[in-house]
Parts: sequence; structure tokens; C-alpha cells
Amino acid sequence: MSKLFRKFFSKVRVYLKVTKASGIARRYFVMNGFDGAMTVFGIVLGSWIAGVSKPEIIILAGLGACLAMGFSGFFGAYMAEKAERERRLKEMEKATHNNVNPIQYEAARFVTVYVALIDGLSPALTAIISIMPFIFVSLRWVTIFNAYIASLALSLATLFLLGIYLGKVARENGWLYGVAMLTVGAFTALIIFLIQLIASA
Repeated sequence: MSKLFRKFFSKVRVYLKVTKASGIARRYFVMNGFDGAMTVFGIVLGSWIAGVSKPEIIILAGLGACLAMGFSGFFGAYMAEKAERERRLKEMEKATHNNVNPIQYEAARFVTVYVALIDGLSPALTAIISIMPFIFVSLRWVTIFNAYIASLALSLATLFLLGIYLGKVARENGWLYGVAMLTVGAFTALIIFLIQLIASA
């Protein structure tokens, strides 16, 4: 089994190298992970300000957002990447008079699905992390108040970690990127609070 895994991951490395898709996958992961975290952050903060006390409402809203982002991310990225890879293969066929190395076709097929999966799963993953405390409320493990605090903290922690990851990718100070992400979260919180304040006036 371990031999099969090693062989599979070896092929994956070759495919990513051939297609130069590692950078694209990283960008999709961060951008869509950020979207997922911010979406649930907005839902949770808005629900708290509005006084929502039923965890089921927040869970359903959050899961609905997860599914929507996941499916749209997957299919959107799949179609876009498929079109891009097919265009690239046609250019290679023209340049080599249809003498393209077969690994290019294998790599293109794999990377299309690989990138689409990252695009679809990253927002769903970051969103589910922030929804988990409300599932614990349904199980009567924590109170709704504690769930709100934990969920918002998890959202901000996710944003911070995404920022650190971006800093590492850029080979710069990850902490600065993390603080920048947190600033975006704080700014979003302020806007939601002001909108809620105006709506209730």
C-alpha cells in the first residue's frame, strides 16, 4: 500500500512540474479559503448582533454557503482550467506537429481535477471549521454564547494562518501578512456592525 502511495505522489509531483500548476493551486487555496472564512464570519457576526439563539439556523446558513461555494468553486475552476489546458495542448500540438509527449495529456487531465478540487474544498473547509462550535451547541456541549465567541475566534485564526501561509509563499514576513488578514476581518466586522446598527435604528 505504501509503495502505491509513493508511486502516486511521485506521479503527482511530475504532473505539477510539467504543468507548472503548483502556484495556481496555492492561489486558489488561499483565495477561496479566505472567501469561506469571511463568509461564515459575516453570517455568524450578523446572527450574533441580530440575537439568533438557535444554532440550527446558523448551521443551515453556514452549510448552505459551504455547499454553494464548494460546488461553484469546483465546477467553475474545472471548466476554466479545462479550457486553459486544452488551449495549451493545441498550441503544443501545432508547435510539435502532433508529436506531444503523452505525459502532457495525462498531466493536463490530472491537474484540471486537482485544481478544481482545491478550489471547491478550500472554502468549504475553512467555513466548516467556523461552524463546528454551533454543532457542539446542538449536542449540548457548549452554550450558544460560547459558540459565538469560539466561531469568531476560529474565523480570525483561520484568516491569520492563511496570511502566514501567504507570507511564506512570498518569502516575506508571514506575521505581517497574518495581521493584514486580521485587519480585513476587523474591517468586515465593523461594516456588519454599522449596517446592523443602521437597520435597527
